[in-house]
Amino acid sequence: MKKKFGLSILNQQMDDTNDSEVNFIPILAEGEVPEVKKADIPDVLPIMALRNTVLFPGVLMPITVGREKSLNLIASLPPKKKIIGVLSQVDARIEDPSSGDLFKVGTIAQVIKVLELPDGNSSVILQGLSRFRVDQFVSEEPYFMARVLELAELLPNEDDTEFIALTESIRDLTIRIIHLSPNIPKEASFAIKNIDNPKMLVNFISANSDIKTDEKQALLEEHDLKRRAEQLLRILTRELQMLELKHDIQNKVKHDLDQQQREYFLQQQMKTIQDELGGNPIEQEINELKERAKAKKWSKEVAEHFDKEVNKLNRMNPMAGEYSVQLNYVQLLLDLPWNEYTNDNFNLDHAKNILDEDHFGLEQVKERILEHLAVLKLKGDLKAPILCLYGPPGVGKTSLGKSVARALGRKYARISLGGMHDEAEIRGHRKTYIGAMPGRIIQSLKKVKSSNPVIILDEIDKVGKDFHGDPASALLEVLDPEQNSTFHDNFVEVEYDLSKVLFITTANTVATINPALRDRMEMIEVSGYSLEEKVEIAKRHLLPNQLKEHGLNSDALELSDKVLAKVIQEYTRESGVRNLNQKIAKLVRYAARMIASEQKYNPKLTNKDIEKILGVPRYTKELYQGNDIAGVVTGLAWTEVGGEILFVETSLSRGKGNLTLTGNLGEVMKESAILALEYIKSHADYLGIKHEVFEKWNVHIHVPEGAIPKDGPSAGITMVTSLASAFTQRKVRANVAMTGEITLRGKVLPVGGIKEKILAAKRANITDIILSADNRKDVSEIDATYVKGLKFHYVSNIHEVLDLALLNEKVDKPMNID
Repeated sequence: MKKKFGLSILNQQMDDTNDSEVNFIPILAEGEVPEVKKADIPDVLPIMALRNTVLFPGVLMPITVGREKSLNLIASLPPKKKIIGVLSQVDARIEDPSSGDLFKVGTIAQVIKVLELPDGNSSVILQGLSRFRVDQFVSEEPYFMARVLELAELLPNEDDTEFIALTESIRDLTIRIIHLSPNIPKEASFAIKNIDNPKMLVNFISANSDIKTDEKQALLEEHDLKRRAEQLLRILTRELQMLELKHDIQNKVKHDLDQQQREYFLQQQMKTIQDELGGNPIEQEINELKERAKAKKWSKEVAEHFDKEVNKLNRMNPMAGEYSVQLNYVQLLLDLPWNEYTNDNFNLDHAKNILDEDHFGLEQVKERILEHLAVLKLKGDLKAPILCLYGPPGVGKTSLGKSVARALGRKYARISLGGMHDEAEIRGHRKTYIGAMPGRIIQSLKKVKSSNPVIILDEIDKVGKDFHGDPASALLEVLDPEQNSTFHDNFVEVEYDLSKVLFITTANTVATINPALRDRMEMIEVSGYSLEEKVEIAKRHLLPNQLKEHGLNSDALELSDKVLAKVIQEYTRESGVRNLNQKIAKLVRYAARMIASEQKYNPKLTNKDIEKILGVPRYTKELYQGNDIAGVVTGLAWTEVGGEILFVETSLSRGKGNLTLTGNLGEVMKESAILALEYIKSHADYLGIKHEVFEKWNVHIHVPEGAIPKDGPSAGITMVTSLASAFTQRKVRANVAMTGEITLRGKVLPVGGIKEKILAAKRANITDIILSADNRKDVSEIDATYVKGLKFHYVSNIHEVLDLALLNEKVDKPMNID
């Protein structure tokens, strides 16, 4: 086996000779290394320089000789006992080395055979005999001659188990390396398995390993065979790890390539089958997308962007996860209504009829919409204004948007902003994220298929804010007519024109809206309804709608004005009509039950029927309570459900002048009470009150219904009047209510919510209302039907209030305040 292996390698190497100095894999000599007597080895030897390899004792090495010195050396050898020294070059790149370029430790070798090659070079087979060290170079021309010292080797004992284990480990590692290395014939493993001599095994593997020349030289210079074996084991372990790593990488790459090739062949087969059946559906889908794009009215920039994205889609593997994401994106670009607008209906009479038909009242809002239509009709390119309708719940702010869209002939969309806290809800997500989608604005445009719809942004005062961002800040771009023509959605990635969209926002209170956002909108107050308006709304809209929803005819239930007034006053307390709609729905369900059970009933409901169906009245009518008691004054307040009358009561008790406030008052009302008392103290002479009184009497101010929180500056003049009445025991003018803020100087300041407060005064049968002179403009804007039967007194300071509100007459059984 060894002989056969050696010859096969030798024959291969002889066939592959070239001009390099060494170009052969070293092979093992057949049998043991021949005995060479010391006398046969002269003290001075001719030296052959080798590049890129090291000859070890016992190893056969065929080399190609081409350099002049080497050829001269071979030519000068005697016919028999051709003994030479072999040294390796330190730097293989040197073509003509000197003695200083050679290592000092080499191998004594016997020239086994010399072959002449056709190209003029010679091939020489060398057999390593023993190691030597150069003592001195004698000459360098015509070839190297050196005086040498033969080096002995330290061999381990035959029964050294550790050395035996070392050599077996070396054998195993070498076999594994042969199997992993593509450059070593697999038959080499048979030669390794059949080497019985440990020394021969270590030397053969050292010469045959694919390692650096300096590492082989270090192995050769080691005189202790056991330590040489340890060094070789470390080197082989490192080489094996490198080969295993390369093998793993190659396997992974091969697997990926195989998988890609497999998918490619499958796709080609699928494509061929689909072509036979009538076309590739993927190609058909992409062609359909391109055909749809031809009909779009988008700009040149958007068209170029679409072409780029659809080409990217065409290059993608349909089996890849990104394919569906890219397909959805391209389809969104096609679904958006780029420059597609509906025709506006500029017939102002038609618009007015639609608005009046859908909503009773709301004259100011209707007037603003008609103004916008008039200007748009005349100019044609007016940027859509941003209208903000604010007011209490249930007054029709949201439903007004539908009426505006119907009047204009535009599409309608509604976006609820209540509780929204993620900026991406407005601007969308970048499509690189999993589950990304466009913002609510773009989604609404896609849904309505128009670039000029009416979009209602509901509950804009309830937008939240957290670590996801501030949606209110994102709305700044949407609601700015100067910016929204280039609105940027993160998902769409190209600018979209929102300037033709009519945005209408709604809010319950203006105080919580972002100031910068509020500055971009035109604020229109939507006030509450009067009793008469609610009755009309119930008759025209609520009752017919409920009958239709419950599948009943118009004659199934009739509600008179008197009955509707009872439901409104005794079962609801609100500015709008939402709760009223719920109560009417309950009455309609009563009729539906009677009809379904075939029971007789009277469609014309009476007050008794109302109490039987809806139960005991929940609210009592707010009525003026008279002026028999000093210190009780009627004020007017605004709440989220509309206006209410508010009673402020002051009582005095002997003490040390302490002030007590009750009735669940907020900080502002507490400050107003303290301010009112201080004003009374500083103007005691004007009211005819002795100064000592304030130190002898405790003051208790109470606002009834303490379970309901109350706050605001509106009760300032009411508290001053209540205190003045209590300390003077003078009657308050009958049927008078008041609202206004005070200052320490006695100035009366204006307050808000005038319309709601006037409605509350009318419900309570108030006839006279005291207001700040600055509120005169608010009253002038209110419809005359609201103020009918009321007399307004406009004041500038608290003296005017007291002169109007307090009578010179004392109350019955007045207290003795001294």
